[in-house]
Amino acid sequence: MSATVKKFLYLNRKAPYGTIYAWESLEVVLIGAAFDQDVSLAFVDDGVYQLTKGQETAGIGMKNFSPTYAALGDYDVKKIFVEKESLEERGLSLDDLQHLVWEDEDEDYAEKDSIALVSRAEMAALMDESDVVFSF
Repeated sequence: MSATVKKFLYLNRKAPYGTIYAWESLEVVLIGAAFDQDVSLAFVDDGVYQLTKGQETAGIGMKNFSPTYAALGDYDVKKIFVEKESLEERGLSLDDLQHLVWEDEDEDYAEKDSIALVSRAEMAALMDESDVVFSF
């Protein structure tokens, strides 16, 4: 009997530090991906700050876990959606985010971008299409 693959969307709304939500989301995503589920991440509201470049956490006494996002491609997490309006409302653009990639085995391990900018309407459609949505 083959297992049914479910589509999981992890919706990140919170800033990366000050709460445990961002770190817990990342841990749960890595666990889900290890069990061969269809895992996607979405970043809206202050959650877009989780993907920004150059995060410095020494002043707040917390470990900087943002480099861990670069490992997502190794776990076959290839779909990372960022809400365009959330970036714009915070004065950010795609250039302010980490460059996250995955390697396409079918194309001689060519690197492909993991991050896709989507509108609010497209984000809502992604949530509707998912079997399970976890909000952090």
